[in-house]
Amino acid sequence: MKHFFSFLLLSILYYTSVQAQYATIYPTNWWVGMKHHSIQLLIKSDHEHFNTEKISTNYQGVFIKAVHLLDNSKYVAVDIDITATAKPGTVRFLFTNNKTAHSVDWLLKERRKGNGTAFAQGINSKDLVYLIMPDRFSDGDTSNDRIKGMRDQSLNRNQIYDRHGGDFQGIINHLDYLQKLGITTLWMTPVIENDEPNRTEHGYSFTNHYVIEPRFGGAEKYKELSNELHKRGMKLIQDAVYNHVGSMNIFVLDPPTKDWFHQWPTYTGTSYKDQPLFDPYASQHDKKVMSDGWFTPKMPDVNQSNPYFANYLIQHAIWSVEEFGVDGWRIDTYIYNDLPFMNRCNKELVKEYPKITMFGETWVHGTASQAYFTANNINTPFKSNLLGATDFQTLFYGIIPALTQNFGWTDGVNKLYSTLSNDFLYKNANNNVIFLDNHDLTRFYSEMKEDVNKLKMGIAWLLTCRGIPQIYYGTEVLMKGEKNPQDGWVRLDFPGGWAGDKKNSFTGEGLTDAEKDMQQYTTILANFRKKSSAITSGKMMQYIPKDGLYVYFRFDDKQTIMCVMNTADKEMKVDTKDYEERTKGFSKAINVENNNILSSTFSIPSKTMWVLELKN
Repeated sequence: MKHFFSFLLLSILYYTSVQAQYATIYPTNWWVGMKHHSIQLLIKSDHEHFNTEKISTNYQGVFIKAVHLLDNSKYVAVDIDITATAKPGTVRFLFTNNKTAHSVDWLLKERRKGNGTAFAQGINSKDLVYLIMPDRFSDGDTSNDRIKGMRDQSLNRNQIYDRHGGDFQGIINHLDYLQKLGITTLWMTPVIENDEPNRTEHGYSFTNHYVIEPRFGGAEKYKELSNELHKRGMKLIQDAVYNHVGSMNIFVLDPPTKDWFHQWPTYTGTSYKDQPLFDPYASQHDKKVMSDGWFTPKMPDVNQSNPYFANYLIQHAIWSVEEFGVDGWRIDTYIYNDLPFMNRCNKELVKEYPKITMFGETWVHGTASQAYFTANNINTPFKSNLLGATDFQTLFYGIIPALTQNFGWTDGVNKLYSTLSNDFLYKNANNNVIFLDNHDLTRFYSEMKEDVNKLKMGIAWLLTCRGIPQIYYGTEVLMKGEKNPQDGWVRLDFPGGWAGDKKNSFTGEGLTDAEKDMQQYTTILANFRKKSSAITSGKMMQYIPKDGLYVYFRFDDKQTIMCVMNTADKEMKVDTKDYEERTKGFSKAINVENNNILSSTFSIPSKTMWVLELKN
């Protein structure tokens, strides 16, 4: 009888192993040799009484330490330890009770080559980031434009909120273009599955963290893109969303616990007011609404104080870096997250990958407000460990007013000067990502009322100021679009990314002279920047603006760059003796754009910025 039962058990295990998996395990795999060798598996099965079954494995070097029952009987959380003796292979977990036995296979992989030295490199001020919305850049594979079974079957380039078909292959096809432009790093809006019924073009409504968006090409094509970038010495940033998920997320449809998401008696949206998080006079009610309120009715707010969901999110972040060779993180809606959780998540990523960097979206108003959410020099009870922020301050209270307002004691370019003077608040302002526009804002060319000269000034500032510069796709070819009334107008298709496009920004075919000139101007400055030690790793010194003339320097022991911005409505005379602290010992200045040589005194036209390399 004993032998018969053993035979029956083996037969059942064999049968279930060749059928569909009895349960789903998250993370979907792990690796040997990781610092994070003790992890928590979240396991789901739709079978009755699943959580009453005994879970075991006899895989050498893998041990089950604890099993946690959750509110929903379809789920269990299992703590395992992957010891140093474990080898890559297929771990078989057994689920048994008195009547049945099932098995689930789970892959334990060898680590990605480089173990964090060939990837997870982080980004810094030597980099130039290019932001792409994959659906709107280039359609390199029309076979994945629609995926059978997915809820959103739209495909219409004439509709700004439908899918347009851009994908990873389209980006791979044009990496030469990006590299020639001077780009070192690619940041895409989220690449994780968004199986929502509509508005899936932006990517911020995750439905399954462990599935890469199939309409972009899926996980294998994402790996190919990562590998192609690294072959060129380029880097990959992944856009992380910890704060919320999509309304059709697998956990929204079937939550593991009652408090997996923040729940309210009636729908409660966030106040979008960051002040209660640091205001010494704030009410607890206002703090809770800010952090726990939903971002939108269609984006359920994640409860990061739930220990199981917190582990799930942190492990997914580590999994993404190892699986896809990610170099850095851009963290969406950073200020709406549970901030202690974010500190823990950032710390765990750095523990596994010491060079990796993170910058958070901190869409706030005021330098002190922004600095609060990063590593700073402010004496507050909560201290953030976030390395850098998306620097909305140098945009809203810097370069935009500098180029659109009349000069005044606190107006015009004085706003840019004053905002940068507040950098003492940050541990390292060079970790902040500066930009002119992005997928949520009016395109800078439109913000400047389609004034090409002002856009050139913006580009020159972007590529010479402190920090990590980020260019939004198409800014270099005068793409335009107003944020209001609909944000889709700032997310239009990159010209030439689709077969049959009359205008092709990759080849130059159909571009106007102005578009070609802007593309060339950006290319010259970006590639000069790439080789400039003063700009990429040097110090900065700025002088008080006078009558709309703003001068600052980037310098080190090898090189001095003089940046002259004339925001006035008239030509301005410049005498380098007025800036002798940095110009002493130099006899001429070479204009980086055209190699024109200037003497110690010169005049700069109205609405112009020059980037000058000083020479003896």
